Amino acid sequence: MFQALVRFFQMGGFFMFPIVIVLAVGLAIAVERWVHLKRVKDANKKTWDSVHKVMAKGEFDKAREMVNKDTSNMAQMLGMGLARQGAVRRREDIEIAMEESMMEIIPQLEKRTQYLALLSNIATLCGLLGTIMGLIEAFTAVAGANPAQKASLLAASISTAMNCTAFGLMSAIPLLLLHARLTTTTGNIVNSLEMAAVKAVNTISTFSKRQFERSPILTSVNTVGADHVQTMA
Repeated sequence: MFQALVRFFQMGGFFMFPIVIVLAVGLAIAVERWVHLKRVKDANKKTWDSVHKVMAKGEFDKAREMVNKDTSNMAQMLGMGLARQGAVRRREDIEIAMEESMMEIIPQLEKRTQYLALLSNIATLCGLLGTIMGLIEAFTAVAGANPAQKASLLAASISTAMNCTAFGLMSAIPLLLLHARLTTTTGNIVNSLEMAAVKAVNTISTFSKRQFERSPILTSVNTVGADHVQTMA
C-alpha cells in the first residue's frame, strides 16, 4: 500500500510537492482553529452558566466582578453590557454596547478559517496545472517517437499526468469539508453569544423595571409616614 502511494506520488511530477505543502498548511490551520473554537465554546458555556444565575438574582455587582476576572468571549460581551447597566437604564445603550463587543469578537472567531477555502482552490489549480504541463511534455515526447509506439506512449503519459489532478482533488475536498465544518461551528458560537446577549438584556431590563415600579410605592410610603409624624407633632 505504501509503495503504491509512493509510486502514485512520483508519477504525478513536480507539482505534487506544492499540493502536499498546501494540504499540510490547510490541515494545520484546521486543527488549530478546531482546538481554539472548542475551547471558546466550552469557556463561553461555563461563563454563561455561572453569570446568568447571578444576574437572575439581581446581583449585578457580583456579576461584573465575575466577568472582569474571566477572559472568555462571553465574559467580554457581558462585561460591556453590565458596565452600561450601572450607569444608564436605557435598554438601547446596553444593546449597543454588546453589539460593539460582538463586532470585536466575531473577527477573532473567523480568523484564518477563510484560508481553507483558498487553499482548497489552490490545490485544485496546482493539480490542473501539473496535468497540463504533463500533457505538454507527453505530446512533445510523442512527436519524435516511433509511429507504432505513439499510442501506447501517449496513453501512459496522459495517465501519469492525470495523477496530479487526482491528488489535487483529493487534497481540495477534505479542505472544503473542514472549512464548512469550522464555519458551522463558528456560526453556532456567534448564535449562542447573540442569544446570551438578548437574555442578559432582558434580565437587566426586567430587574430595572421592577426597581422602577417599587420606587413610587416606597416614596409614597415615606411621604405618608413623614406627614403622620408632622401631624402627631
